Amino acid sequence: MNAHTPVFCTIVPPHVLDKLVTAEDPALSDIARRTLVADAAQRTARRLTTVLGAPAVARPTAAVEGQPHRTVHDCRHGTALPGRKVRGEGDKPVKDATVNRAYAGLGATFELYLKAYGRNSIDGAGLPLDASVHFDADYNNAFWNGEQMVFGDGDGRIFLDFTIPVDVIGHELTHGVTQHTANLTYFGQPGALNESMSDVFGSLIKQYTLDQDAHQADWLIGQGLLAPAVTGTALRSMKAPGTAYDDDVLGKDPQPATMDHYITTGRDNGGVHLNSGIPNHAFYLVAEALGGKAWERAGQIWYDVLTGGELGKQALFADFARLTVAAARARYGEGAELQSVLKAWSQVGVPTG
Repeated sequence: MNAHTPVFCTIVPPHVLDKLVTAEDPALSDIARRTLVADAAQRTARRLTTVLGAPAVARPTAAVEGQPHRTVHDCRHGTALPGRKVRGEGDKPVKDATVNRAYAGLGATFELYLKAYGRNSIDGAGLPLDASVHFDADYNNAFWNGEQMVFGDGDGRIFLDFTIPVDVIGHELTHGVTQHTANLTYFGQPGALNESMSDVFGSLIKQYTLDQDAHQADWLIGQGLLAPAVTGTALRSMKAPGTAYDDDVLGKDPQPATMDHYITTGRDNGGVHLNSGIPNHAFYLVAEALGGKAWERAGQIWYDVLTGGELGKQALFADFARLTVAAARARYGEGAELQSVLKAWSQVGVPTG
């Protein structure tokens, strides 16, 4: 595996916040501006950490093999991390629903990786799962900073509490899984694959929690996060990229579903949150074709590639696609799984060579 390079990854893409900065309502534009400033500060801190080295993560001596070790902190609307500890592993629920949702989401993510893939926490070696809630005031984002999860409360007008959708929690923690495995560079197509991995497994964590099969799942990322006044259903749609929202303030969801509409841009780290719609849609097509529980066959193929050691940190879509073909053949032979993978990549316009 490549040396681990932690990155700062947010659930709300910069292009969404950029759009909000131009809102006619000064309150909305001010909140978006402050969120972008807070994100920039965290991104700078993460970059410095990669230069200076991250502090060693203490392993709890009381941790039980195959059991999560969760700690939730409260920033109390400040920005100093991690904040005050408010709930630890095994503690009873507290009065703060945000704290309890974060705790449950950490557990749901741990369980999916353990039960479906035999992975002991996000690093495979029992890494403690830490989260901080109530970050900043009206903060419109959630992020993985390379060491822990952080959740804002949202402004209540565009975004609600970021602990509401369990797939948001799973998405961000999966950035940690990618960090400890393929370590995909967070720019261009490798970065879009990085984002897609988080959407894929975030959706699978939601489906696992709800015990849904591929046909029952909504394939939305962040469903329940948008405030009632926003015209939209979620941040992204894996089933139909480009249709998650179409709002007067947020604008229209710009994600492409196929390579015919691939977006070339220098913004958003080369469009990592935009072009992730293409591999997202490929995964949806595989899961839908195979039916059943998507974390089983479709998810297993994607997990095999992410953790198999052959996916380079600079991998392009075509590199990843070829590896999924090889993984499907190695695990399932020449049957429906292989044919579904080949067809899905063809439908989104990515060659499998």
